[in-house]
Amino acid sequence: MNEFDDDINIREQVFQNAIREYVIFLLLAILLILLSYIGITFFRKKADTDECYTGEDDVYVYKISLFLCTLTLAISVGAVLLLPISIISNEVLHLYPHSYYVKWLNSSLIHELWNEIFFLSNLALFILMPFSYFFTESEGFSGSRKGIMARFYETAVVLILLGIVVFGIAWVASAFFDDDKSSQQTLFGLNCCKTWPDVWHIYLPYLYSCISFLGVLVLLLCTPVGFARMFTVMGKLVVKPQFLHDIDIDLYRVTLTEEDLRRKIKHSNFAPTKIANGCAPTDLHKALEEIIKEKLALEKRKMVSPLRRNLGYPLVILILLALTAICVLMVIHNIFQLLIGIKELPFGTKQIALGITSLSALGPAGAALEIVLILYLMCASVVGFYTLPGFCHLRPKIDDTTMVLIIGNCIVILVLSSALPVLSRTLGITNFDLLGDFGSMEWLGNFYIILSYNLVFAVATALCLVNKFTATVRQEIIQRLKMVFQREKQRSHSLNYLNGAVSMGSGGCNLKDD
Repeated sequence: MNEFDDDINIREQVFQNAIREYVIFLLLAILLILLSYIGITFFRKKADTDECYTGEDDVYVYKISLFLCTLTLAISVGAVLLLPISIISNEVLHLYPHSYYVKWLNSSLIHELWNEIFFLSNLALFILMPFSYFFTESEGFSGSRKGIMARFYETAVVLILLGIVVFGIAWVASAFFDDDKSSQQTLFGLNCCKTWPDVWHIYLPYLYSCISFLGVLVLLLCTPVGFARMFTVMGKLVVKPQFLHDIDIDLYRVTLTEEDLRRKIKHSNFAPTKIANGCAPTDLHKALEEIIKEKLALEKRKMVSPLRRNLGYPLVILILLALTAICVLMVIHNIFQLLIGIKELPFGTKQIALGITSLSALGPAGAALEIVLILYLMCASVVGFYTLPGFCHLRPKIDDTTMVLIIGNCIVILVLSSALPVLSRTLGITNFDLLGDFGSMEWLGNFYIILSYNLVFAVATALCLVNKFTATVRQEIIQRLKMVFQREKQRSHSLNYLNGAVSMGSGGCNLKDD
């Protein structure tokens, strides 16, 4: 009887844990979907100004694509929050191991979250986003009845053909680059009956591993650039201080200029063909618009308190500089640990127990710093990606981003966010192990790849920062050198001209003497 009761209790416990996980995931999904929808609607072109609608079918296609993009962006945000949520959970369980209010937070929940994000990332990357793009561009097969189902059939066929091509490439690549004999036998026609079961267990993870490696390489390229670009971006958002400068004087000057321009425009309205004081009416209107913008900016600066106006910008720059310096120092520290052999490679799926020990030697403060650095890495990578030449054209515009651009940006954010946990663990920003299939990528077990990645990241970040803070000085030095060279060139040219004139004059005198 006791064994039967224990069996019932175990099954009840498993059932309650499953229900609790489903409820938590559902609430988290609803929150992320709402935030993603708000973000997409902030950038997308509004329906009343979008002229791409030619019928009711286009409206449904647009709504379906918008919903798929919203899901993809929600998955991307979830991938970004994987490490922060895991780190917070570990610290909470470490500080309050026996608390009744955190019993729902356990290792099973975190493991399942990592597995769900990995599965949904694959689903969005290989199915949802390609389907959304092809569905938006489809028109239906020629000769078929026009409608949303015809467009759906065309999209499904194109997506299936694309999937066959992509998995075929992954199949061939895994057979050539894998030393396993079974893979090579499968390539040449042997063991074909095992091919289809291996799609989900071998080829899809292999393909995602390649995409993740590409995403990590993109992060290696754009994150150091983003570190330098963040100073410029924050400089535009924060009011810059102007010490020993009176804003009231500038406002008085701008106000007088505005009144003078309005008087000239009013005078030119009585004589439209007459040019007022040498300025055409269109030039006067443009000058008035610029003065009004300058006046609004000055009024905005005046409303800011003097303390915030004078200390806000330096404080923000110091925070950005400190975060970047800490990232570089942690990468350098990770390089030394890899060389000595203290640090393990991030490869391998590990089942860890949360709450046993803190991830940082500084305790909760160090864990909070790791979370800030991870989010800072993501922000810098996004800013750096849209700064790179060629990719800047993908930058979304407020209320003026087409659906195709929204799909492209969702794919970019998904690739970058999926590679963020791998990047953070590879660089040693956090010691939290990669759970689920995130840590099963074989290239993570290559010592030379991991070491080279850390070295290139540290050197690239240092060069970008040096280039950022010395650009003005270098430009001034180059300008001064150009001025000196031009002056010397003009001086030598003048001397040559004078010598030629003197020689011609002396030659004329000699002729006269003869």
